[in-house]
Amino acid sequence: MPLTQQSLTTLEEYEALPEDTRAEVFEGLIKYMASPSQIHQTILLELSSTLNSYVKGKEGSCRVLPAPFDVKLNDKPLLIVQPDIMIICDKDKLDGKRCNGAPDFIIEIVSPSNSSDDYIKKLYYYKNYGIREYWIVDPNRRTVSVNYFEGDMVSIPYTFNSTIKVNIYDDLYIDFKEIGQLLNS
Repeated sequence: MPLTQQSLTTLEEYEALPEDTRAEVFEGLIKYMASPSQIHQTILLELSSTLNSYVKGKEGSCRVLPAPFDVKLNDKPLLIVQPDIMIICDKDKLDGKRCNGAPDFIIEIVSPSNSSDDYIKKLYYYKNYGIREYWIVDPNRRTVSVNYFEGDMVSIPYTFNSTIKVNIYDDLYIDFKEIGQLLNS
């Protein structure tokens, strides 16, 4: 549940927020975010580690960045998100403060208080602003929704018993059984 909402129309107004503020801006409306849960952070760490290890081994231009790190998708109206995990392959989009434009790959880990943001609002924005692939990881349902936007949109549901291919790469698979077992221990 959002803590409060207010209007922000410029990047300068957003940057004037206190440094430790966790917030996203959707069409000029700021949405403050609560701190993530232990389960959320466990999943984030496991997925970030797996992705980062793979991407570093490729020795290419791609970077894996976990939250909090801003992605500015639009200036007017202002649209800034903080995906849980992202892969950015175009270094020119990175300015040291944020990613300016669409990352190639995004994972959002659903929090019970804002699940509609991930399943509806962010799905809409990520598809329409050029993200190539978007995963919604839902710890409560133990599901992963893979949304691949290149060509015709493909949306495939998986469970935490699945090994799932990261479609932006030819040979990257993530075993969610291991993550599910971590959550059981």
